Amino acid sequence: MKRIYILGVAALLFLWGCANSNRKTNQTGTAKLKYPVAMPYNKVLTPAGKQIFFGDSALENHALDVALSPDGKTLAVEGRYRVVFVNRANNKIVYQLVLRHYLKGRKAINTYSGITWLKDNGKDYVFWSTRNDLMQALWNGDSAQIVATYHFARKKGVSASIPNEMVIKYEKGDPVVYLVLNGNDEVAKINIRNNKILWQRPAGLAPYGITMARGKLYVSNWSGAVPPVGDTATAGIPWEKAQVNRFGAVSSGTVSVMDPKTGKILYTIKTGLHPNKVVKSPDGRFVYVANGNSDNVTVIDTKTDQVAETISVRLNREKNPYFGDSPDGLAISADGNRLYVANGMDNAVAVVALGSKAGGKTQQSISRVLGFIPTAAYPAGIALKGDTMTVANIEGVGSRLTVKSKNKAFRTFYAVNGKRHSTAGAYNSHRMLACVSVFPLPDSAKLQKYTQQVVKNNRLTRLAMLDLLPRKNVKPVPVPQRIGEPSVFKHVIYIIKENRTYDQILGDVKKGNGDAALCTFGEKITPNIHRLATQYVLLDNYKASGKCSSEGHVWTDASMVTDYIEKNVRAWFRSYTHVLYDAMAYPKTGFLWDDALDHGKSVRIYGEACRPVWNTGENWTDIYHDYLTGKPFRFTNVTTIERVRGVLSPIYPGYDSHKITDQLRAKAFITELKAFEKMPGDALPDLMIVALPDDHTAGTAPGFPTPRAMVADNDAALGKIVEAVSKSRFWKNTVIFVTEDDSQSGWDHVSAYRTVGLVVSPYSKTGKVVSTDYNQTSLIRTIEQILGLPPMNIMDASARPMFDVFTDKPDVTPYHAVKNNIPLNEMNPALRALKGKQKAYAQASLKMAKLDIDGGDDDLLNRIVWFSVKRNEPYPARYAGHDDDDDD
Repeated sequence: MKRIYILGVAALLFLWGCANSNRKTNQTGTAKLKYPVAMPYNKVLTPAGKQIFFGDSALENHALDVALSPDGKTLAVEGRYRVVFVNRANNKIVYQLVLRHYLKGRKAINTYSGITWLKDNGKDYVFWSTRNDLMQALWNGDSAQIVATYHFARKKGVSASIPNEMVIKYEKGDPVVYLVLNGNDEVAKINIRNNKILWQRPAGLAPYGITMARGKLYVSNWSGAVPPVGDTATAGIPWEKAQVNRFGAVSSGTVSVMDPKTGKILYTIKTGLHPNKVVKSPDGRFVYVANGNSDNVTVIDTKTDQVAETISVRLNREKNPYFGDSPDGLAISADGNRLYVANGMDNAVAVVALGSKAGGKTQQSISRVLGFIPTAAYPAGIALKGDTMTVANIEGVGSRLTVKSKNKAFRTFYAVNGKRHSTAGAYNSHRMLACVSVFPLPDSAKLQKYTQQVVKNNRLTRLAMLDLLPRKNVKPVPVPQRIGEPSVFKHVIYIIKENRTYDQILGDVKKGNGDAALCTFGEKITPNIHRLATQYVLLDNYKASGKCSSEGHVWTDASMVTDYIEKNVRAWFRSYTHVLYDAMAYPKTGFLWDDALDHGKSVRIYGEACRPVWNTGENWTDIYHDYLTGKPFRFTNVTTIERVRGVLSPIYPGYDSHKITDQLRAKAFITELKAFEKMPGDALPDLMIVALPDDHTAGTAPGFPTPRAMVADNDAALGKIVEAVSKSRFWKNTVIFVTEDDSQSGWDHVSAYRTVGLVVSPYSKTGKVVSTDYNQTSLIRTIEQILGLPPMNIMDASARPMFDVFTDKPDVTPYHAVKNNIPLNEMNPALRALKGKQKAYAQASLKMAKLDIDGGDDDLLNRIVWFSVKRNEPYPARYAGHDDDDDD
């Protein structure tokens, strides 16, 4: 039942070892690696103290929350797939309770937060929540055993009740749990002695955190209050509507004050946006709420139930006006003078000296931030005991697990600072350990040094360039040095593809840093991507910022992800935002199209942030045949974002089905391009955002093309679009950026995040290899710099523009698309013609194809695609060595 972890190199060779057992172990669960560790969005990690790693190496593991036992000797960590018990004396993992050993199917996954201890009749119990159940386990100091589950039925029209945070109190001698039901928009009161629900009452929308103070319950509501009847400024969140701003993001956050006897709402208090964790002061006089989408903390006076203070926890706020710290976790010192705030996106904990208005015992009335402590990526839950803090980091140190190589083909080398390093294997974005940070609280001198390090880690020095005003009479260049200075480009075409790694597509390009052994869709299948990369510029160190499409499309469209996305990783209880349809997932500052529209730029969206709806019931073959014969495909694009609706192409279908060939999409784009050419003047929109998604594939599902045919379809469509633009009269002042939304569907020998990025224009036809460490936020920042747009948030504000991918000497020679080598209608075999593994993979692919995009098992789809294209070549994961852990 024990798994040995072998990690490879991202920039250095990492050596890891940890425990993955459902029994006692002597392994520490810690890792030895050299910091700083770079993340794929312009930030680096230098976490304080000791890092404890855990998880199943075949999964993407996340540490969600932490809680100390009543005696302070044991730490319980809520992971996505397990509960981990750590001996606080030596910080060693002593036991791991793996959910899938007890629960089957999708129930075997924990919710967002809220793990809690209870001492009852001399015994220690741990409580936490799964999809529809409250779990109770007995801890005997050596091991844990689930002793009870409490089920909460989901309301009609709701996918899951999603129990989350809780308060446990003794009432009349019995332990009573007050439990938030995030999916049901309710709070429940349960007597756990007799398993009786005492009441179950409505709260606000998507309640999350809860505490009790002065005999009242305080419940934070992610999406605020239920909109009043007739409110037109609303948009969809799962199962209902919420108030939204003009960008379509949720614009309300509240705390419901509830009577614990009846569940009645006594008051509703407005807070910042996306209120998360709620904690009370030691004397119960104040309640503190971390507002994930407002970068601040709301302080509530429980005597008056009024807001006493709002505390900004923005990093370096005197010099940083940009949104994006994402405060989500809280802890308070025993004396009530210090509040500790987990700033998710800052990878740090803010230390706040509470003023007298917020309960601090000081002569100062206003609270102030004393400094920041660096953590691993996206800190969330905080446990505090004496002078020691423990922090659960949702993103750990990123996806850095690699499979071990037994084949020299997988042992490639690359240079870092002039030195050669072995990759020792291959990376995948869903191979990731969870991480907990443990460190002593710093004194003031140490905190000052920590704060300077956090500022450096977050690249805030780059913000200084944004304060520079544009200079007069500056010569136009591809990427201006200052925002507002002229660019040689007037038009930007931004193409978003689906789910591939660099090595998977371009691993066979010899002049780049590729591994041909991992190349699944090489030049024969993707001749246009290869020609574009080699003729224009080959970016062999370009990275996606997220690990899957639900993260990926928010990164590509907004240059950041919100706390709602981070809290849902690998669970996706409420929504999977591959197609943007959930207002809770959006940043309050909007998307790239909003930035452009707000600054007078014309925008056209082709298939992004929308779903196509049609009623004809055609399959892929019918739609493709109609395309070949010129028969129109009749559909309607549906979007939940009002502003998108106004700039959406009605003839370019969006994506939430594998049934539509990308040839149809290319034809629609070229049709509009020709129409713009016929208009007087320079009518082409300034910004065009184009979804080109069929390289996702449908696996080996019968009724769909083979994976290599779907990737070839995507490649041919890209080639046609680029050729059409290059032959148009707009070519001389147009640049085309191409990215994958994420890198989850494949393997890469350099980084789990490395993916295909292309920059195609008359000014990027250099034939050079650029190995600068760029990522999706760099790409968006470059688009903004070209169009004269200010950054939307701290992620693109701190990004490095892609200056070195262009030349000052243009080459306007048109691009000539390469004809596909693979028949686009090369179909997967029917089930009746298959047996064994082929049949099993086809059945699994068919099941996944009926779900939402990415709705199935990602690793299984990767195996299916590899098998379809590579056949008898060993799947990279098989190099992980012997595995007898039944977690798989």
